Amino acid sequence: MTDPIDDEENYPPRPRWIGWLIGLVMLAAALGVANIGWRIMRVSSAEQATDVLVQKHPELAAGKKLVEQSDCMRCHGWDRKFVGPSFVSIAQKYSAQSDAQSYIAGKIRGGSVGVWGNVIMPRHPQINDEQSLQMAGWILAATPGASSTASPAEEAK
Repeated sequence: MTDPIDDEENYPPRPRWIGWLIGLVMLAAALGVANIGWRIMRVSSAEQATDVLVQKHPELAAGKKLVEQSDCMRCHGWDRKFVGPSFVSIAQKYSAQSDAQSYIAGKIRGGSVGVWGNVIMPRHPQINDEQSLQMAGWILAATPGASSTASPAEEAK
């Protein structure tokens, strides 16, 4: 008679539900990765809005490029609040001010805190005055109706 401990060739059968569980977990992981990939590859409506805005107003292209090259998009979304307010919210708040573009340009270069709550807007001293004015002009054009045919200066009035 053979001892069951010494019988290495005949393992006890494993329950089938373990195999099904492993398969389901692998399927869920694959679907999750596919979903993330789909979301990354899809162009958002906010990106489409900025592209339409720049197509209708080519003078804003330099400001858009500067915003994208800077670290602005880490904290600000086009129409969604992340860490800081959205560009649309900023434009809506300041578009009625006569000195809005220079005010926002000053905030970009000098930073601020307390304007939108306790959120800190870091300084960007590496951006010069001309660049910050271009960025501020693009931000001020970021209104929900920004894809109209009127120029951003006319929309601000």
